[in-house]
Amino acid sequence: MSNEEPLPYAVLIRIADAILETGEDDPDALAGSLDRLEPWIREELFASDLLNAFQVFYYFFREDPGDLETDRLMLQPASALSTGVVVAEREFYEILFRVENGYAVISVTDGESILASFTGEDAYWKALSYAEEQL
Repeated sequence: MSNEEPLPYAVLIRIADAILETGEDDPDALAGSLDRLEPWIREELFASDLLNAFQVFYYFFREDPGDLETDRLMLQPASALSTGVVVAEREFYEILFRVENGYAVISVTDGESILASFTGEDAYWKALSYAEEQL
C-alpha cells in the first residue's frame, strides 16, 4: 500500500483504536504513537473523524493550550482542521488552528480575513502575542 491510495477506512479505524487504547488519557503517549506512524497515515488520521482537534494540536505543539481551549478543541473532529478550528478568542480576534499539507498553522483572524499566520513549535504563542499587541 502506498501513499497514492487512501487506506481502507476499516484499517484506519484499527490504527486509531490502537493509538487511542494507549494514549486516549495520556496526550504524550498518543503523540508518541502518532510519531511512529508513516507520515501519510498520520495525515489520513488528521483528516478523519477518528481523532479530535486537541489530539492533533497536542501532537504538533506538545502542550496544553488551557482548559477552555482544550475543551473547544476536544469538541471538534480532526477533519475540521482542514478549514480551521477556533482555539481562542481575544477581544476582536480569533486564534484559528488548521492543518495544511501536513503542517500546523495558527492564524489570527478578525472573523473575516486572516491577519497573520504562524508555523513552528511556538506558533500558538506567537499568534496569541500578535493578537494581544493588536488590542
